[in-house]
Amino acid sequence: MFDALLPTKLYLPPTRADWVKRPRLLKKLDPKRPFKLLLVSAPAGYGKTTLITAWLQQIQATNKTHICWLSLDEDDSDSQQFFRYLAAAVRPLPDVRSTLPQLLQANQPIPAKTLIKAFAHDLVSVGTPFILVLDDYHVLDSAEIDNALATLLDLMPPQMTLVLTSRSDPGFPISRLRARGELIELRADDLRFTEVEAAQFLQQTMGLTLAPTHIAALEKRTEGWAAGLQMAALSLQNRPSSDLDSFVNTFTGSHRFILDYLVEEALSQQPESVRSFLLATSILDRLSGSLCDAVTGQTNSQTMLEMLERDNLFVVPLDNQRRWYRYHHLFADVLQAHATATLPDQVATWHRGASDWFAQQSLPGEAIRHALAAEDYERAASLAELAWRSMDRRYQSGTWLGWVKALPDKLVRARPVLSAEYAWALLDSGEMEAAEVRLQVAERWLELAAQLPNSSGEMVVASEAEFRALPTTIANARAYLAQALGDVPGTIKYARRALELPFDDDYFGRGLSALLLGFAYWTSGDLALARQAVSDAVSDMWTVGNVPFAISFTSYLADIILAQGYLHEAISVYEHALQRTMEQSEREVAETAVLHLGLSELYHELDDMKAATLHLLGSEEMGEQIAFPPWYRHWSRAQARIKITQGDLDGAVEILNEAKRLYFRHPVPDTRPMAALRARVWILQGNLKDALAWAHAQGLTAADELSYLREFEHITLARLLIARYRHEQVETAVHEATGLLTRLLQAAEASNRIGSMIEILMLKALTHAAQGDVPAALALVERALTLAAPEGYVRLFVEEGPPMVALLQRMPKEDEKLREYINRLLAAFDEQGIQPSTSSPQPLIDPLTERELEILALIAAGLKNKEIAEQLVISLNTVLYHNKNIYSKLGVRKRALAIVKARELNLI
Repeated sequence: MFDALLPTKLYLPPTRADWVKRPRLLKKLDPKRPFKLLLVSAPAGYGKTTLITAWLQQIQATNKTHICWLSLDEDDSDSQQFFRYLAAAVRPLPDVRSTLPQLLQANQPIPAKTLIKAFAHDLVSVGTPFILVLDDYHVLDSAEIDNALATLLDLMPPQMTLVLTSRSDPGFPISRLRARGELIELRADDLRFTEVEAAQFLQQTMGLTLAPTHIAALEKRTEGWAAGLQMAALSLQNRPSSDLDSFVNTFTGSHRFILDYLVEEALSQQPESVRSFLLATSILDRLSGSLCDAVTGQTNSQTMLEMLERDNLFVVPLDNQRRWYRYHHLFADVLQAHATATLPDQVATWHRGASDWFAQQSLPGEAIRHALAAEDYERAASLAELAWRSMDRRYQSGTWLGWVKALPDKLVRARPVLSAEYAWALLDSGEMEAAEVRLQVAERWLELAAQLPNSSGEMVVASEAEFRALPTTIANARAYLAQALGDVPGTIKYARRALELPFDDDYFGRGLSALLLGFAYWTSGDLALARQAVSDAVSDMWTVGNVPFAISFTSYLADIILAQGYLHEAISVYEHALQRTMEQSEREVAETAVLHLGLSELYHELDDMKAATLHLLGSEEMGEQIAFPPWYRHWSRAQARIKITQGDLDGAVEILNEAKRLYFRHPVPDTRPMAALRARVWILQGNLKDALAWAHAQGLTAADELSYLREFEHITLARLLIARYRHEQVETAVHEATGLLTRLLQAAEASNRIGSMIEILMLKALTHAAQGDVPAALALVERALTLAAPEGYVRLFVEEGPPMVALLQRMPKEDEKLREYINRLLAAFDEQGIQPSTSSPQPLIDPLTERELEILALIAAGLKNKEIAEQLVISLNTVLYHNKNIYSKLGVRKRALAIVKARELNLI
């Protein structure tokens, strides 16, 4: 269930006072040393849950170990639902953190690997021993959850024990745990009743008086199978003693055959009222008095449930108050099969009754599930239509989409509101073409309603309010679709149409319209209009109280302001959002991770490493928000930047590869594509082959028509052309780079994009320097410094490395403010260890760094690349990267020539 959590799934089932004591098994559960996993694996009906609950209650009576219980069902195969229940199960633990619950509020499904790491992180702070039980693990059909639990077993704190009850072994390997002595296993052979235990069960629990020969025969025929013994006992309760021999000799064969036979026998022994109740309520996963009343049409269901428990008719209480129960799974399966075979027409009626009850309890998920089971598709469609808005706001569109896809297409097409909602759910999942089809259906109904206002034909509407809002819903969906497909004029057209429609206090709809309009302006490079539109969208989200959307929109606003070049204004926007979040939320909001990440990036650019680190840690405290697009974009850039700073360029490429893999079509302007960022790392590595392949795959040339959306890619292409000139002495490349940069600068100046202008001016300067035209290079650097100084840019210069140091050192020092700024930049280069050698001046416009001089000396000493890596404690790839830079700066292609040239220049 996605609309609410069932608390009964989290209750430790009570143990019957007359249960069979099994000290031989309880002793196995009390090992001499701690263990990580207890696996109780056996077919249905062996008493797995009964044994574990008895063991846990024994533990609770003797020590302070905390117990966390979760009864699983098939719906929990959805990883998002599974983790919601998992977070709820451990919530009562003392000092447990709340990273996972916050993460689960994200607006997209999140990989289980990320969620399980957050879960393990939350448990580290729990200071007392605790046990987490996942009952009926076999019902899950999810390799993702299997893998997550395997990860949990590696990460979970030592005070935790995991218990699984299952009809089969889990889908993750347990052999390693077994080899380490960290696993306890109980299987069918362990759980079978011995003859003594069978006698206790039949006589003590079931209240029968049987001869030892009959007990021995039943134990043998059932092979100690508890469910078989219980069904046999129920069948024997009203039989004369003269029938015992014939009954015991009648059944044989497989467990399933015996169970089918015995259920028939047990039902035949019950009054008609009980039989009817059992069959009708078998459709329910969980039973309560009022729910069963709704299904059966009776008024005494609570009394009936209590009677069934007393008579051992496979009813399991789920709470100590006896408000909720469930049937034993085996018993329920057979009852359902029996009901379907004997009363097929009634089954749909029962499901409709259950659907009505759940709808009245504001539980649309269960209401829709029962409506679908009843094949009452009209009802399921109406319920889904009414549920969309709240589920969409809670980021559950994926679940909603699954329900609607189960409906007959003809029925969906008759509903304009449902069709539009269907389109939005498809947009959320990146299915743009399918969304177009559904939008056309909704639009046709609107046209018909406009032409024939008094005749709706076969149109069906469950929510008149949503129908009135349909023009805005469709216009926003059209704007979203156009933007995702790169149709900027279409985005502007539909977003403006939505904004011109009656407002009706729909701040969310208006905010979405403004955001999409801002995206269109952003894509086209009109950052001033983009900033205003997105700022309006942020304001509307704060007004409506939608904090996650307000945070998301704020991150887009800050990106736009940064593209304008205003670092400090972007910082103010982020800090204001953090303050508003604290004011409007009583709890921590996981999405603030993206605010901290954005601030970390900005403070890093200002070279304020203390603040940058503080905000990076603040983001990590909130946990990964992998499904939150703004967070993942910022996180990937931040982590790649860290790897580059550490010299781990391969690690940076790996992070960017993963980020590119997770990309899906959405309307957010992709102004800094991950593929282009990866190409920049390849250029740093000297891997020009892959960088060139990227440029060719993107269809990039220096003669392209320019656009803001591709500006970052074209600047990257200019870097690649400059690298080709430096590394391979390709004369045409440097001329292409110069022409491209000149056009890029003109475009950036026309729109006053200061951030772009600074980077382009620096690259133009480095291009002139590489060609030996130092005066022209210095003039360009001076322009870049003049633009950058008011905002205090630092890292943008530092990341250009030694060639920029050489130019800054040659800059005139007449202007006092500019001199102070240059000195600050040079100090940042010093801190980073990026500096031409001070031991002797180098006659190179692009001087060798200290590390490059160190490697050059080792090359001259005759060391091989692998030996150099071992001596300097760096990777072989890093040595190769430095080699390429050395050869390029010296203008050679071989080690021997590098040594000769270095000696000529007195570098070694």
